[in-house]
Amino acid sequence: MISEDKKAKIALIGYRLSGGGSDKVMATLSIFFEKHDIEVHNIIVLNEVSYRYSGKLVNLGLLKNKKNGFLNKFKRLNALRIYLNENNFDYIIDFRFRTKIIQELILSRFIYNTKTIFTVHSFLIDHYMPNNTFLTRLMYNHCYANVALVNKMKELILSKHNLKNVVTIANPINLDEVNDNLNQKVDINFDYIIAIGQYENPIKQFDKLIVSYANSILSQRKIHLVILGNGDVQTLKKVAIKNNVADFVHFLGYQNNPFKYLRKAKFLVLSSKNEGFANVLVEALACETPVVSFDCPCGPNAIIIDKVNGVLVENQNFSKLTEDINLMILDDKLYRFCKQNALVSIKPFLLDTIGKQWLELLNIKENTTKI
Repeated sequence: MISEDKKAKIALIGYRLSGGGSDKVMATLSIFFEKHDIEVHNIIVLNEVSYRYSGKLVNLGLLKNKKNGFLNKFKRLNALRIYLNENNFDYIIDFRFRTKIIQELILSRFIYNTKTIFTVHSFLIDHYMPNNTFLTRLMYNHCYANVALVNKMKELILSKHNLKNVVTIANPINLDEVNDNLNQKVDINFDYIIAIGQYENPIKQFDKLIVSYANSILSQRKIHLVILGNGDVQTLKKVAIKNNVADFVHFLGYQNNPFKYLRKAKFLVLSSKNEGFANVLVEALACETPVVSFDCPCGPNAIIIDKVNGVLVENQNFSKLTEDINLMILDDKLYRFCKQNALVSIKPFLLDTIGKQWLELLNIKENTTKI
């Protein structure tokens, strides 16, 4: 345990502080750690910052040039090595996805020079650990801990790689931030359901969601579909046109404040192939907005209690997804019950609760003098 008279010092390392779920978690935990009198250094690889965070920002993205060649990458890697050596951190927590094996082997064995925690934010664990078990154990079996978001993810890591140091800690939600942003004005004058996520890749399956929406009763009842996020919007617009719902499907791009849109939505729909934790489900429930979600691997069933705070849909059954979208409109009693239970259901994921689990993992005594 870090002595009571010494201030703990932690480096949080991520790709950026904008856009992604793991980036949001990093930013949120920085706020919690600083409130508990921990010195926090946020080290990012890309020059992208939009999330609220606390502590010092070390932006290695400012060193990146347009070519991003070997010498430029080496320059940033060396800058990271020097910074870690100069600061003598008690812990390093890595929130990045990690697919470049040689680079990650160098980082884990030679650059990270103190107790290191690696987080895994997707059921697709090969985005964080090599498929080869020998390499995974070489990189991650010696570290302080590997953090999975739900027990099913932990079980997958253990069954595939048999690491000895895997723990489960869910992603936190900062309710103060949610409440600060809930009541901002939304320039939408119609009823709508909402979906949120990046559609640069097919994991969110917004094309199929649009078809499910088109097959539902919602457009007939003048209830629109709003999608927040970035990606190939033209392809999705073509799907909406083909299914005769172009006037009812709206693409609003990435929003720094999704909470004001969530608060006004009737419910959120999640149609993903897979998730790590599905932060957006907790964010919707924090806005007292119920959810309809595929029971995909591996986050939704750790968050949703079926017919209590939302509806869990048989995984990848798009006909059933349409049916349950209709259900939330037709069954007013169920809808109101889920809406009533939304906020209270996220108590296990509140920042104070999850933050304390992190303090226990880090063996840092909770400091309540500044709270």
